[in-house]
Amino acid sequence: MAEGKSCDEWKPFIAMVGVDFVFAVLNILLKKVLDEGMDHLVLVTYRLSISAIFLAPISYFWESDSRPKLTLRILCYLFLSAIVGASLTQYLFLLGIQYTSATFACAFVNMVPVITFIMALPFGLEAVNLKCNSGRAKVIGTLVCIGGGALLILYKGVSLFDNNGHSQASIERAITRLSSSKKTERWTIGSIALVMGTLSWSSWFLLQSNIGKRYPCKYSSTAIMSFFGAIQSAILSLSTGSNLSVWVLRGRIQIITVVFAGMVGSGLGFVTMAWCVKKRGPVFTAAFSPLVQIIAAMIDIPILHERLYLGSLLGSIVVIIGLYILLWGKKKEMQNYVTKLAQETEENKAQEPHLPVITVSCDSRPS
Repeated sequence: MAEGKSCDEWKPFIAMVGVDFVFAVLNILLKKVLDEGMDHLVLVTYRLSISAIFLAPISYFWESDSRPKLTLRILCYLFLSAIVGASLTQYLFLLGIQYTSATFACAFVNMVPVITFIMALPFGLEAVNLKCNSGRAKVIGTLVCIGGGALLILYKGVSLFDNNGHSQASIERAITRLSSSKKTERWTIGSIALVMGTLSWSSWFLLQSNIGKRYPCKYSSTAIMSFFGAIQSAILSLSTGSNLSVWVLRGRIQIITVVFAGMVGSGLGFVTMAWCVKKRGPVFTAAFSPLVQIIAAMIDIPILHERLYLGSLLGSIVVIIGLYILLWGKKKEMQNYVTKLAQETEENKAQEPHLPVITVSCDSRPS
């Protein structure tokens, strides 16, 4: 019994490690097809369309008996979820990846847990008590992460690895490299897009926490969200006057990337994250973001010969340190809450039977 319970506790952890590995590989593929000239919105539209088609039959057969009534309010939630979690977020991150690098973009994803925590405070999904060690740790961790994020944006620094001599393709890219001012402008645009994408992505975790309570069918909700996101991206792409030729996939790598992004990235990836949000909360799910950057860097730098800059490395280290200070505070808070709950239960058992009243004191409130 205890062994089965321990296994269940590890499932969200294992699931998020798998999701982050998929996202790291996906970021590398996305960077490659974008450098080849594939349109951002076309990529998002194809990705979300494949996700919806892939999940529709699964949700229909697996959740037909447990699916609650789909009300207009839930549809509105899912439509908004598609904007902040699918179409808008993916477009912004693709723009950021193209104008910077996959490793740098993953560094911004590390900010998602902290931004999620800050956004959760006004809605009562998180709490801070400065009189407690856990509360102070959460505040300090948040400030450290914000400092790391500022370092990522404001300081680029020197390149730590000279990968230009590793391949002929690298030499050709060096010959056709943009001017210094143009590169700085592109890097700035990419950084702004990543900041906006991080804010949008954090909003999705909070919204998903609400959707999970009202419509707890993860396959159905993800399929509907992907369907709405595909429509939103297609309309935006067509409204910008894009040439119809951009909708034609060219080459095996573009086809593989679109299918992989749709079925695994947006399909199973979103389903798994929605399940983890339901099981362990939005901040826990977002807390695995640094793993994406580590895996991406292991592939990006030695294999694809992307540059790693000093500012990216220092900012990422600061962000990760702050993130785990925050997580330590949350873990301590939860441990104290469980201890307090057990004490209250024992006290109530020793008294006359009545409804238990739990008094939550310092460091004992869950979030």
